[in-house]
Amino acid sequence: MPSSEETVTPEKTKHDFDSRSFLKNVTSKPGVYRMLDSKEQVIYVGKAKNLKNRLNSYFRQTGLSPKTQVMVSKIVDIDVTITHTEGEALLLESNLIKELRPRYNVLMRDDKSYPYIFVSDKAAYPRIALHRGARKKKGLYLGPYPNAHAVRESINLLQKMFLIRQCEDTTFANRSRPCLQYQIKRCTAPCVTYITEKAYAKDINHAVLFLQGKSDQVVTELVGDMEKAAEKQNFEKAALYRDQISHLRKITEKQHISADKGDIDIIACSTEAGQACVQVFYIRNGLNLGNRGFFPSLPEELSVEQVLTAFIPQFYLKRDVPGEIIISSALKDSQLIEEVLSEQAKHKVKLTDKVRGERAKSLEMALNNANNSLKTRLISRSGLLKRFEALQEVLQLDEIPLRLECFDISHTMGEATVASCVVFTPEGAFKTDYRRYNITGITGGDDYAAMKQALERRYRPSKSDQKLPDILFIDGGKGQLRQAIEVFEVLDITTVLLIGVAKGEGRKAGLEKLVFSDGRPDLYLTIESAALNLVLQVRDEAHRFAISGHRAQRAKKRRTSPLEGIAGLGPKRRQTLLKHFGGIQALTQAGVEDIARISGISKKLAQEIYDQFHASD
Repeated sequence: MPSSEETVTPEKTKHDFDSRSFLKNVTSKPGVYRMLDSKEQVIYVGKAKNLKNRLNSYFRQTGLSPKTQVMVSKIVDIDVTITHTEGEALLLESNLIKELRPRYNVLMRDDKSYPYIFVSDKAAYPRIALHRGARKKKGLYLGPYPNAHAVRESINLLQKMFLIRQCEDTTFANRSRPCLQYQIKRCTAPCVTYITEKAYAKDINHAVLFLQGKSDQVVTELVGDMEKAAEKQNFEKAALYRDQISHLRKITEKQHISADKGDIDIIACSTEAGQACVQVFYIRNGLNLGNRGFFPSLPEELSVEQVLTAFIPQFYLKRDVPGEIIISSALKDSQLIEEVLSEQAKHKVKLTDKVRGERAKSLEMALNNANNSLKTRLISRSGLLKRFEALQEVLQLDEIPLRLECFDISHTMGEATVASCVVFTPEGAFKTDYRRYNITGITGGDDYAAMKQALERRYRPSKSDQKLPDILFIDGGKGQLRQAIEVFEVLDITTVLLIGVAKGEGRKAGLEKLVFSDGRPDLYLTIESAALNLVLQVRDEAHRFAISGHRAQRAKKRRTSPLEGIAGLGPKRRQTLLKHFGGIQALTQAGVEDIARISGISKKLAQEIYDQFHASD
């Protein structure tokens, strides 16, 4: 795709956007436009065959949706990039949306790289393994697969049928006798050359052919091998071939969905209540490799066609594109998308929305999955909203709280203290706003001081863009809650309701009480209460998040030598010390004079080393 572009950036203004002046001078060529707000943040990226006509449509007096009107009201500037063709504009638009993630665009939330099965071409006895990321190694890459589970399942199947080794290359190179996999007939022990390179290469070839959908060829070759073994009266080996053929035929019958032998993706979309689910099924060489669901972020309620038009270019931007993509709805821009994907993939790509027979059944299956996944998501969100409404009623609030935050402290006997903050909205856990705080400079085990430090760091005035919660839950009783009250008084924050979640007798769920900052009586809720279930869900998530952070910090600290914090004691001297004393344990028992005898260790440095281990004596 040509990359030559011309960027036109009108003079910026801090005041209302002068749309008339801008539209008079904007070009009619194809290209991409970026709408910016007062903070110079890109809030929307779009492409057009005719930029002038497209941008004019945003500033008409009627016909705009409420959300589009809100977006237009925030525009302070528009940057325009002219491209040679509309196809080039579509590709640039997809790149910019992925990079900038504008607020009012349809955004893919899952951008993980997809796993492949990798077969090395270097080793005499190659290993088939899961691979994710850049494909830089020389070898064969098969896939992509929808998830790592699908890859591991396929590899496990290959191991059973073709006895391919699974061990790491380092383990393989250093073995002197077969492992348990050989004993249970899952491997032919190439590590100790129980199988020749030629025979193993044949097994690898069969495995690759199977993954490429050429099972019939594998079966034909195995039948020939079985007959040869029988002729030589090697009936045990012939029986192994027979079982292998039988197993392979059963698997093939389960895997094939149709007579198609090419690579096909099936994409179905379902929309409801301003939400969308896109299900992608992966067919490679006639084999169904599984499916994956996506829930793109929508700026407003959109049709299936609009969602797919935005989703497909983003989805295939950095992925392998199959020869055919079956979609659940016809697209107005299908020809343009086909041209762009074909040029990117270096082969013809076809979008198909009208199918029959087995293909129609497969598309129906994908659409059923999309509908079911979306309904499940909506039900769960609806249930969460009901819990928010129940909390509003129990706490006698004028409005439904839209943002809940909760703090928790985790440590082990004062070691590696970590505070966590989690955020919930009526749509669920808002993980992008989660935060952890490594607590320092306090007495170990002082939960009050730890809570105070975490709250000060979270809500300090320097964070001008900090969103305040409607309710802040503190995991703890009156003591912990008092720290929050004091911090908020100093920071002059009066709009947040502070609630302590005190554990009940025996720390059993359902016996908690809510302690309030505004002086109202403590509140006990039954386990059947939807409001209490919400509070416990938020509290437990804060607890989980704090514990995981604490364990990571504790592990990191324990991997660090106590000698590393001593100035003037570099890696070489530390190594010399440990070699001389035979380890850290003996060093802790050494006196100052003993340590000072080591070459390069002064009396002063020896004293510092001694104090490091005996400071609390």
